[in-house]
Amino acid sequence: MARDAGAVSRFAGFPERALIFYEGLAADNSKPYWTDHRDVYERDVKAPMLALLAELEDEFGPGRMFRPYRDVRFSKDKTPYKLHAAGTVDAFYVSLGADGLFVGGGYHQVAPDQLDRLRRAVADDVQGPALERVLAAVRGAGYETGGDLLTRAPRGYPADHPRIELLRHRSLVASRHWEPAEWLHGRAALTRVRDAWRAITPLTDWLGANVGPSDRPAERR
Repeated sequence: MARDAGAVSRFAGFPERALIFYEGLAADNSKPYWTDHRDVYERDVKAPMLALLAELEDEFGPGRMFRPYRDVRFSKDKTPYKLHAAGTVDAFYVSLGADGLFVGGGYHQVAPDQLDRLRRAVADDVQGPALERVLAAVRGAGYETGGDLLTRAPRGYPADHPRIELLRHRSLVASRHWEPAEWLHGRAALTRVRDAWRAITPLTDWLGANVGPSDRPAERR
């Protein structure tokens, strides 16, 4: 659920202090900085993000907020904290940082069985053109579309396939980024996220109908 322990307040925007917090964290990504500013994170970052997800729950479903700690086990970068606060609802995503607000939707990571279904659907003479229309509409609404791409045609598909660019996708997403502005500090931010997710919904619906969740056990993905 998007709700944390206790009642979640009505979303009123992300305070300027939230952006200042992340500007400081970018300059000093350390445990002392985090400890000294933990109250700012809890009040001005975490609480508004949980409130935002709670208000979107009736339409999009329950959400969750990601932990602020980076997984540094296999990374050369050992800085301990993420520079964005992020939340997700099913195939939708929202994050806040010093650089503003980011929204997205789609399948950012797919298991092998999902990738196989994605390619089969793209190659299909009905579902493939339907996806092209969906992506054109999403782009027309002001959102970027993209994903991780192979450098060449995937095995089993001809390089001259009419939808070869889509077949090269190993993930498929739509997104938009807004730089900091006054609207971010009020309920207009809720409207922007809701409108964005609605605009991206045709893509998530297509992915849900044609790809769906992985059938593989989580430990084998």
